Amino acid sequence: MVKTKYKELKGSQILRQRLVLATLSRTPVRIYDIRPNTISPGLRPYEKSFLDLLEKVCDDCFIDINETGTSLKYKPGIVMGGRNLVHDCGLSRSIGYFLEPLILLALFGRKPLSIKLKGITNDSKDPSVDTFQSTTLPMLKRFGVNPDDVNLKIESRGVPPHGGGEVILTISSVKSFSAVSWTDEGLVKRIRGVSFSTRVSSQFEHAMITAARGVFNRLLPDVHIGTDHRKGPRAGNSPGFGISLVAETTTDCLISVDTAVSYGYAEETTEFEEEKQELPNPEDVGEDMAFALLNDIKNGGVVDSTHQGLLFLLCALCPKDVSKVRVGEITPYGIATLRNIEEFLKVTFHIEPDHSNHTILLKCVGYDLKNFSMKHV
Repeated sequence: MVKTKYKELKGSQILRQRLVLATLSRTPVRIYDIRPNTISPGLRPYEKSFLDLLEKVCDDCFIDINETGTSLKYKPGIVMGGRNLVHDCGLSRSIGYFLEPLILLALFGRKPLSIKLKGITNDSKDPSVDTFQSTTLPMLKRFGVNPDDVNLKIESRGVPPHGGGEVILTISSVKSFSAVSWTDEGLVKRIRGVSFSTRVSSQFEHAMITAARGVFNRLLPDVHIGTDHRKGPRAGNSPGFGISLVAETTTDCLISVDTAVSYGYAEETTEFEEEKQELPNPEDVGEDMAFALLNDIKNGGVVDSTHQGLLFLLCALCPKDVSKVRVGEITPYGIATLRNIEEFLKVTFHIEPDHSNHTILLKCVGYDLKNFSMKHV
């Protein structure tokens, strides 16, 4: 037996991204000192759930967690994909936390993937399922992924603390990505979006929309924000409301923001507190999100701050050709992503500030990931 050599990594930073890169680059890893000095040390429930998800979509992967959960060994297997899979994401993080890594893995799977994810569809921590529909999946088209091959359907919505949401992700595998030169963000030509409410009055949605439009209509006429009022089983298990906004530019860039308002996460509130809590004013939520979107547009770049990490990963996995992209100020998550890419793929980005508009140009030569296990249907 050949002894497995593990890459040693310390700490819990961006654990899911490290596991994705370990899987795609076939690198066994040992991650130690996972929150060793906190009140509840070790892996969080959502990280364990993500490891369970890895086991569902991969064949022959090996996961070993020590008793305290502060050390993890992971030996990647082959991403298989699969039909009619089901995964409960739990209630400590939303479905959005699981979607980004899952999409990257599924694109390099042996077979297409169709999976039902259960849990929280909208919260204030992770990108919402609406943002994945409107912005994340269309972004893949730039890298040569056929838009008809990726689909996310919202069956029911669920907000914290009790979730109850369900989405179905279907995604076909690709042979490889295409390198991009994507540096022209264009000018904003229209604003789109959707507001939703679960187990509260639909007036909350209209109040958010009116407030958001009050900001946007001073700047451009083409603003359309739809409504998605849910009742009964399709409204999940908790009352809440939220909004997702997308700016579309003349060069087909998509800049998005979203938030959801509810009574908070189960571990953060007692049953008694949940009764007392007042939900924020929907007008304030709509206006705050409108200004948040304008702020992200002002920062410049072809993607918003939330999508920087994914953009860098997609560029790094491209063929051995130069990819060039423009972003606004690089976020801490973006910086950590660049470090992880160098660690696993040995791909380094050339970073050059563009002082004319305070944006940053990044160039890299891709790792040239090819999907050799892909089955031709």
